[in-house]
Amino acid sequence: MAFQKTAIAFLCVFFSLSLFSQELEKKVDSIIKTEFKDENGPGGVFYIAQKGKPIYKKAFGKANLELNVPMTSDNVFQIGSMTKQFTAVAILMLEQQGKLNANDPISKYIPDYPNGNAITIHHLLTHTSGIKDFTKMKSLSEIAQKEMTPKMVVDFFKNETVDFKPGEKFEYNNSGYVLLGYLIELTSGITYEEFIRQHIFDRLGMTHSYYASDRKVIPMRAYGYHKKSSGYVNKTSISFSIPFASGALMSTVDDLQKWQNGLNQNSLLNAKYTAKMFQPYKLNNGQEIEYGYGWHLKQINGVPSREHGGSVFGFKAMGVYIPGEAIYVLGLSNCDCQSPTQVTRDITTLALKTLKK
Repeated sequence: MAFQKTAIAFLCVFFSLSLFSQELEKKVDSIIKTEFKDENGPGGVFYIAQKGKPIYKKAFGKANLELNVPMTSDNVFQIGSMTKQFTAVAILMLEQQGKLNANDPISKYIPDYPNGNAITIHHLLTHTSGIKDFTKMKSLSEIAQKEMTPKMVVDFFKNETVDFKPGEKFEYNNSGYVLLGYLIELTSGITYEEFIRQHIFDRLGMTHSYYASDRKVIPMRAYGYHKKSSGYVNKTSISFSIPFASGALMSTVDDLQKWQNGLNQNSLLNAKYTAKMFQPYKLNNGQEIEYGYGWHLKQINGVPSREHGGSVFGFKAMGVYIPGEAIYVLGLSNCDCQSPTQVTRDITTLALKTLKK
């Protein structure tokens, strides 16, 4: 009799959880399909986890239009500016090793950099340096397809007129993260690509993450697209030496979960440096900005969140982590015509309402 009662109770809990899961899946599907409507066009992968355990993982649309290949949740995407998270952690790893300090002026490493005595590594990390964002320069098209060294890219923008004095404003800036990538190379003695692979990807078991390439054969690659009035077209080719440490990495949702686990478990940085990364910083006038080192520090319905998106020709990406509930939500798209940013935030809002620790 006791066994029967236990069995019945177990079945009730099981069916309750199953119904809950199905209901959540329907609601998430509905949110995604408001933006990702074309089943025969490029699509994306969306993912929800709590405490590192996947709750939802689903693919939409096609990974390759010409070959009519359906998207799967294992596909590899370019993640654009989500790369900045990896660059910021690499800088803090080097600081933890005593090879640099966030308060160092960049002139310590690049002596000829204009006003380099006043611009610190901290300014680069927090987008408060005031240097010109090279992605807004009209002459960018002249180098977009050239293979450039980090020094060449830095030389391309370093003599441009600054937008403001260091520390006066927060203004999102890709040039700062290219400079950080160059500093990683100067202080570590290896390339940025090698540093990220050896010290982050390999250590965390991120076996499907890469420095982007259009020439290498990358298993399970999702191909990138634009949408024109005539229909979808293959993405514009660029040299990945241009976005470099500001936006040149590729990954999967499962690998990005390994990344988030590594951050939570202090696998790469000790607790002191992890806290430094997620601390909101202030401008010269004392005003607090919503940015740490490589993450936007925002709120969703009053709940603190760590967020970052990414956009590069043919791809868009978004990741949101809710530290208080250990909820991680990802959206990766292989067409820059459809953005996962608001979709991912809306899914996070839903997850916050339905998932409890």
